[in-house]
Amino acid sequence: MAKPKVQFVPESEEQEAAVKAIQENNVVFLIGEAGTGKTHVAVSMAMEMLQSNKIDKIIVCRPAIESGEKIGFLPGTWEEKVEPYMVPVQSLIKEFEMCGDPMKAKAMRDNVIQQVAIAHMRGRTFNNSVVILDEAQNTTKLQMKMILTRLGKGSKIIVTGDMTQCDLPYRMESGLIDAVARLQSLEGVAVVKFTSAVSNHRHPLVPDIIEAYE
Repeated sequence: MAKPKVQFVPESEEQEAAVKAIQENNVVFLIGEAGTGKTHVAVSMAMEMLQSNKIDKIIVCRPAIESGEKIGFLPGTWEEKVEPYMVPVQSLIKEFEMCGDPMKAKAMRDNVIQQVAIAHMRGRTFNNSVVILDEAQNTTKLQMKMILTRLGKGSKIIVTGDMTQCDLPYRMESGLIDAVARLQSLEGVAVVKFTSAVSNHRHPLVPDIIEAYE
């Protein structure tokens, strides 16, 4: 049985703008608060390009920094420690892609969809790929520079992040904020800002919670 094709249908003008930006640019920043659909759009477009044979691989990375927790205290190898941080993206890939777990497992075995720790990206070049950097507000400036310079021929980098939820140590500037300020005027780079009021993918109460905290 042929696997179902991803058919992503934008649900807002912001998502339409994000789709167009991804189609027309090599580096795209999707910026927005919790639940606005940033990762949803990134994964959907990457899966669509993969299934249309426009790319060969999807590379997923995510900073291993979350709400004050220390990854060093987690048991296991580095890959096992990073695994929990990849769950949100993995869940979306599973939702959109390949007839469930058997096909997803095969894709992982064939290295079609790779999850890569940021620490292991140095020195690599990703050709004919989509690189998804999720929760990018938790990257440092040096990490962001290193990731963006992995861009190879026939590839795109989609960066998602929420500038209001940075978990970096006090006074350490977010690589996402720095990169958007430096790069947004470059040809081939696009920045799309999502607002919770327009396209929230979580409970309708979430925008009110965000507003209350602001």
